[in-house]
Amino acid sequence: METLFSSPSFTPPFTPKPSPKRSLLFSLPKPSTSTTSAAAANASVSAAQKSWISNLHRGMAAAALTAALSFLPAVGIGDSAFASEFDVLNEGPPTDTYVVDDAGVLSRVTKSDLKRIFSDLESRKNLRINFITVRKLTSKADAFEYADQVLERWYPTIEKGNNKGIIVLVTSQKEGAITGGPEFVKAVGDTILDATVSENLPVLATDEKYNEAAVSSARRIVAAIDGLPDPGGPQLKDNKRESNFKTREETEEKRGQFTLVVGGLLVIAFVVPMAQYYAYVSKK
Repeated sequence: METLFSSPSFTPPFTPKPSPKRSLLFSLPKPSTSTTSAAAANASVSAAQKSWISNLHRGMAAAALTAALSFLPAVGIGDSAFASEFDVLNEGPPTDTYVVDDAGVLSRVTKSDLKRIFSDLESRKNLRINFITVRKLTSKADAFEYADQVLERWYPTIEKGNNKGIIVLVTSQKEGAITGGPEFVKAVGDTILDATVSENLPVLATDEKYNEAAVSSARRIVAAIDGLPDPGGPQLKDNKRESNFKTREETEEKRGQFTLVVGGLLVIAFVVPMAQYYAYVSKK
């Protein structure tokens, strides 16, 4: 009996059930977990907003770039206002026409007349003339240097450029030049070449009569090649204004008249009172 009741590690025959309160406590969400989820949600919304704004900016930039590129060809490419003398050099001589109107000042009728005149000359005399207009020069000092440059670039050998002629008209500088190979220069003659450059091209270009300048120059050169009488060119107008100042002779003449008038008035001023006084005294 003593052995049975002296054991201190007696295990009860049943295990107590867990308290229902503890299970309820474990099932409740933790406050820290709820706060973290809310912060993550806010961060996700903010990131989504930033991403949306960024995409919007990118879309607007792409649209602006597309619009700029769509207008670029209409403004810059192929517009004669942005063309230069380098375009004429790089494109080479025209194949189906005799005119390179880079300045855009020649009418359709003028281009047709030049083509008819130059094509007829080439078929009869085997001399080819090209008429070129440019708005301004930036690479050369004057039209003569540019004309020589065009001839050398288009016809690099003496064989190719021997029978070729180049007429250049610079609209902004109101000047022109004519150059060509030895055969062309000999056929026209220095006299007509100089006269055309000094009369037809600059005089008419000064009045902005570019079409008349082109046609009259072509006809004058062709007439010289054919041995016909020189049709001549326009004369430079004398734009000298009349001066308001008198010449020396006119000044001397006016001065003499003024002296005569003043002297006469002085004589009258002295003589008349003296005569009146003498008459008054004699009556007494």
